Amino acid sequence: MSGFVAIDAGGRVPPFEQVRSQLAAQITAGYLVDGERLPSVRGLAAELGLAAGTVAKAYQLLEEAGLVHTARGAGTRVVRPAEVPETVTAAATALVAAARDAGLSADQTAAAVRDAWPV
Repeated sequence: MSGFVAIDAGGRVPPFEQVRSQLAAQITAGYLVDGERLPSVRGLAAELGLAAGTVAKAYQLLEEAGLVHTARGAGTRVVRPAEVPETVTAAATALVAAARDAGLSADQTAAAVRDAWPV
């Protein structure tokens, strides 16, 4: 598995985020498929030379995003991402166009969406 995840120890992105983002990209691209079992937290941490808590945090964020599911005794498995309805895709496209017209960056636009999302 570590061949699929590479950690830039000297990089500015925290290791947990590197693990999370790389696995999320592989899941959404279909390289990791529905039902596929991910390595154990300890196993992946050992392969990558990271603390188990670092990988656990990445897995937790993936679970919160609905990309994996962890069950005691069954490990962590990939969950097929839900299809995005066309209405949401159209609204997102319109939002991006409006944000660009307003001179906002992608990060500013994402922050506006997060702020609008009820907790």
